[in-house]
Amino acid sequence: LMDKPTARLMKQYGTYYVPTVSAGEFVFEKAKEPGYFPEIVRPKALEIGPKIKQTLGMAYKEGVKIAFGTDMGVSPHGENADEFVFMVEAGMKPIDAIFAATSVAAEVLNQKDLGKIKKGMKADIVAVDGNPLKDISVTKKVVFVMKDGVVYKQPE
Repeated sequence: LMDKPTARLMKQYGTYYVPTVSAGEFVFEKAKEPGYFPEIVRPKALEIGPKIKQTLGMAYKEGVKIAFGTDMGVSPHGENADEFVFMVEAGMKPIDAIFAATSVAAEVLNQKDLGKIKKGMKADIVAVDGNPLKDISVTKKVVFVMKDGVVYKQPE
C-alpha cells in the first residue's frame, strides 16, 4: 500500500520490496465466496488483492528492488509459482520476476553462493517445460530439479 514518494525513498536507499501478491489474490478470490470470511472482513479482502498488485506495478516502474515473496499463510502450500504470473500481470518483465526469485532473493538473504548459475555456486537448479520469458506460467511445470548438484527430478 505504499505511495510513489515511499517507493522513491526505497529506491534511493536501496531498500528491497518483498511483496506476496499471491496472498492478496487469494483473499480477493475467497472474499467473493459467501461465508468464507465474516461479512465485516469481506470489503477489506475485496479491496486488498488488487491494491497489492497495483502497488507492485508502481514500485517496479519506480525502480524499487523487488524480491519474490513467499509469505503464504493464507492459501495452500505448493502454489508459489502463481506469484510469477501475478508479478508479470502487475507489469514486471518475466526475466525480472525470475531474477526476483533467484539472484535478488539471494541478495536479500545475503547468500552470495545462491541465485546464479555459474562456477562456484551451489547448483540448485530447476528447469521448466517451456520458455518462461514467453509464458511465465510454465514456471508451474517444473520438470527438472537439482539441489547441491544432485538431481532429484528429471524427465523420463
